[in-house]
Amino acid sequence: MNLFDVYPLNDIEIVKASGSTVWDEKGQEYLDLYGGHAVISIGHTHPHYVKRLTEQLAKVGFYSNSVKIPLQVQLSEKLGEVSGKKDYQLFLCNSGAEANENALKLASFYNGRKKIVAFKGAFHGRTSLAVSATDNPKIIAPVNETENVHFLPFNDENALKQYFDQSGEEVAAVIIEGIQGVGGIQEASKPFLQLIRSLCDQYNAVYIADSVQCGYGRTGLFYSHDYAGVQADIYTMAKGMGNGFPVGGISIAPKFKPWHGMLGTTFGGNHLACAAALAVLEIMEQDNLMQNAAETGEYLIQELRKIEGVKEVRGRGLMIGIDLPAELSQVKKNLLFQHHIFTGEAKPNVIRLLPALNLSKAQADQFLDKFKIAIKG
Repeated sequence: MNLFDVYPLNDIEIVKASGSTVWDEKGQEYLDLYGGHAVISIGHTHPHYVKRLTEQLAKVGFYSNSVKIPLQVQLSEKLGEVSGKKDYQLFLCNSGAEANENALKLASFYNGRKKIVAFKGAFHGRTSLAVSATDNPKIIAPVNETENVHFLPFNDENALKQYFDQSGEEVAAVIIEGIQGVGGIQEASKPFLQLIRSLCDQYNAVYIADSVQCGYGRTGLFYSHDYAGVQADIYTMAKGMGNGFPVGGISIAPKFKPWHGMLGTTFGGNHLACAAALAVLEIMEQDNLMQNAAETGEYLIQELRKIEGVKEVRGRGLMIGIDLPAELSQVKKNLLFQHHIFTGEAKPNVIRLLPALNLSKAQADQFLDKFKIAIKG
């Protein structure tokens, strides 16, 4: 049997990792500023994380949600403390797509409506409704097509007001990334997020803050949306939540009332997933990683803006987009194969930086030095 060939692969095999450093099978060292799509939040193979998981595995790795799992209660309490959402409720699942899927479903249960407002450039996942709310027709199969999702221009307040004036009573939810990742590190403005909150209140629609990539402390705030000073009804999360262990969740406002069978999952909230997620939160809190993300990220952003040839630098904290002209489209490839630095991309020519939240200033300087060389060719 062959692997189903859906991933364009770099000819590199990673065999060891520690912090923000990884090594290939030939012993070559790389600086990791991408963390496997923003997944590595506390650094690779953090000792406390490894200890938490191995100790839990030695006790029990899995049982279903048909029994009490005290780790889930511990995780919900710790998440409430660190995120500042103590009165919210937690539903655990396995991935960001699942989190968004369940958030949209919960919104529709809440107000009995079908219409979803999403935005140009959005990426919310690849499952049924999540992919329909993703602005990429190429990955939406015919069976996923629906007239229930309406795409509006990102950060366009007038377009949003007009749509709600016409169809507000039919809107189940508005779903938005605080900073679009795949869309090129585009940040939602404070007034735009505040308007979403206001319109959702006015029309009893649900404000869903997709924090899968831009959340979990990456921007210096636990949920990036919160810099607008308003609360979402549901926050979705995954990626950095488990530092590589598959875990996702939705943080749900008190106004939503659950009933048995409303949502469900086989693997979500299992013992190992909760141990991994607890380790991440403990390390974030103990090592002040949100503060480090804010400070190191701001340093990187300011230094990158000084570099000749860069069109624009966007982002917040350690979620950074470097917009390059077309003639510098090879910089990402050169960074990897000539300077041994992993970064991400967004089309057409945006380099995405999504490193671990404990990235040091010395590592930031290492990247800046190599980037200056790479951009000069």
